[in-house]
Amino acid sequence: MSFLQWFKDVRLTMKADIDAVFNRDPAARSTFEVVLTYSGLHAIWMYRVAHWFFKRKRFLIARIISQVARFLTGIEIHPGASIGRGLFIDHGMGVVIGETCEIGDHVTIYQGVTLGGTGKEKGKRHPTVEDGALIASGAKVLGSMRIGRCSKIGAGSVVLREVPPNSTVVGVPGRVVMQDGVRVDNASDLDQVNLPDPVAETCRELEAEIQWMKDEIHRLKAELEMTRKERIENARVQHTNQKT
Repeated sequence: MSFLQWFKDVRLTMKADIDAVFNRDPAARSTFEVVLTYSGLHAIWMYRVAHWFFKRKRFLIARIISQVARFLTGIEIHPGASIGRGLFIDHGMGVVIGETCEIGDHVTIYQGVTLGGTGKEKGKRHPTVEDGALIASGAKVLGSMRIGRCSKIGAGSVVLREVPPNSTVVGVPGRVVMQDGVRVDNASDLDQVNLPDPVAETCRELEAEIQWMKDEIHRLKAELEMTRKERIENARVQHTNQKT
């Protein structure tokens, strides 16, 4: 790629990032204000510099730049992530984007969002977020799965499975409550206020398992006691027969 073409691509990408702020934040007043004061924009631009070094295997300087960006903005973007044009990170504090994460064009991410992995697995271990998706405050999207085009992830949701395009997901774990503008049948009892409690559900399951184990132990004890009595009775009968 020639320098002229590279410079043109950089200018178009920066313009798309600035336009994303104006298109999705009614508080934005001027380009000068956006460029100087929007930490999400600063984090994205510093990521793009770090990513340039990362692709050329200059891993140390890439990570140094990403850590400086984290210190200045509170937003952690691994330089190995792949991010398209027009990403808008609103407020941004606490946002984490993992190394193998892939983000399409015109995606919106709010503060406290994590696009992370689920453990120490190798290879592709972070989510793929397609064009036009929106991930609300505090949502956690974990693992190598796909968030479909123009989907919305509700605030505080924990997403561990694929999300179809044009869907709305809420809850812990995340469940699709709307798809293509139509409410999903099993979503009538789920909203962003009355979310299921996974800890309480796990405790109920454990209590049921413990009760089943207690019942099983009592049953086995009863069978053993009955077997013991039968053996004693059989021994008594044999002893009596031998005497006679």
